[in-house]
Amino acid sequence: MSSANPTPTSPPARRLPLAGVLRVGRPSEIWFKPALSVVAAIAPPNLTLLALGRLDLAMYTMAGSLCALYAHNRPYAARAGTLVWVVLGMLGGLAVALVAASLTGSAVVLVTVGALLAAAQKVLCDATRVGPPGNVVLTFVSSASLFVPQDLAQVPGHLGLAAATGAWAWLVCMAPALVRPHGPERRATAGALKAAAAYADTGGTGEGHAGARAAGYAAVQAAWQSLLSTGAPSRTRRALERLVVRAEVALAAPAEADAGRLRAWARALRGTGPVPQAGLPRAATDELLGVDAARSLWARLGPLTPLAVRTALGCALAGYASLALGIGRPYWALVTAASLYQANIALTWSRAVQRVVGNVLGVLVFAAVAPLAHLDQAVLVLGCLAFSFGAEVLISRNYWLGSVCVTPMALLITEFAGFQEPGELMTERVVDTVVGALVGFVAAVAVTNRRAGDRVERALAAADRAREGAARLLAEPDPGTAALESARRGLAVALADLRATADAAAGEWWQRALPQERVVLAEQSGHRTLAATARRQGLLPERGTGTDTEDARP
Repeated sequence: MSSANPTPTSPPARRLPLAGVLRVGRPSEIWFKPALSVVAAIAPPNLTLLALGRLDLAMYTMAGSLCALYAHNRPYAARAGTLVWVVLGMLGGLAVALVAASLTGSAVVLVTVGALLAAAQKVLCDATRVGPPGNVVLTFVSSASLFVPQDLAQVPGHLGLAAATGAWAWLVCMAPALVRPHGPERRATAGALKAAAAYADTGGTGEGHAGARAAGYAAVQAAWQSLLSTGAPSRTRRALERLVVRAEVALAAPAEADAGRLRAWARALRGTGPVPQAGLPRAATDELLGVDAARSLWARLGPLTPLAVRTALGCALAGYASLALGIGRPYWALVTAASLYQANIALTWSRAVQRVVGNVLGVLVFAAVAPLAHLDQAVLVLGCLAFSFGAEVLISRNYWLGSVCVTPMALLITEFAGFQEPGELMTERVVDTVVGALVGFVAAVAVTNRRAGDRVERALAAADRAREGAARLLAEPDPGTAALESARRGLAVALADLRATADAAAGEWWQRALPQERVVLAEQSGHRTLAATARRQGLLPERGTGTDTEDARP
């Protein structure tokens, strides 16, 4: 592979996308899980407070209940631990916010605390890959709590309410394990099979093959991560591993893959029926184990430094700007800014447009429901439940659609302590949204991420090393089954990481030109080596026969 300096192919500043930013996509396959879970987690505490006439405490119970939005894509063994950390993280942010609110009335100090909390929450959520809704819910809880009148003596009781409802949210999210204990890993495996089938349909060269291949490898990596987090190997897990290998092999040699069979396996994973048995050569079966390619938490924190600075600076400036305009709730601007920051500038811009459009439409929805909500506090609670459900139904189709429901829900929550003037409330929300989006995006542009190019170079080097290692094994007369399996899996991980790193860097501004040609060449040679390795392992159909080395029908 050439090591010559690449010709610059990327300008230092790129156009911001407009087309497709508001396009509505297909809903998540499990949209109903967070939607139903959050309703089940919110309803009992809020209805109890309503019956006691203490709906003013709902903000603290909501903090714990909203933890039910997390970890629905994780196997239950991993979900249990993840949700514990989410609840503890929520309690930690809430504790800092409540103590700060009880010790000072300075809005500038409170905004500063909120910005630092938002940066910490963003970095930790990204580094731990906690998944949607990421840091936004945690930042909403802690930022809103900063501006609620508080006495230090009240803090333990309020934290106790949040902890109790957090525990209830944990039970709600774990309850489906009683019915379908392997549901999440079955869905992840089915997703890998369907993504591989979509790539196989292109034959590896047809229209959209590059995007389909990247999506396929991302789905396979997600499936491996899911299976590797299930604890001790079981018969079900080993059967699912074999199916993921079949998806992986289809990505390596799409022209020789049977897309129909891959989709049939994916369909068979629905429900609680037996897992299809995908036959593999005996040697491959004996050595089959996924590799955990995840880096340590500390290793993942380093590259997130620019994102942390963007979040802290953007949230602080957004809150200060809101204060300068005389808005009584600067945390709205702060949360808007915190919600923008994605992997690169281009994605951050898209999120800013989606946030503004969704919030403005959401304010209009609130204007329509406010007269009804003011009839009785019970209507407030029911409206909050309805909008929380709607947000999870719509947000996977596009972020702005979910915001149309999140905004009126947030506005209704502010009225739990007492009805407010709708006109003033809506005006402040729109102004804070626009201020937060503008200031937050400017901060993202100002804080450059020049390390993105360095990460592409490192990913290229890692892919080259993995390819050369696999090639050396292929040249040996008897490389060993375990060594071949490890080399194939390592190369697949390196290529997936290279594509993700290159895509993230492509959306950044103010950096040197990216080595796009070298990335493409590395991917092409790497995928050829993957196919050769899979063939050497006996994982591909025999040439000219269309049959596997062992029958693998579902």
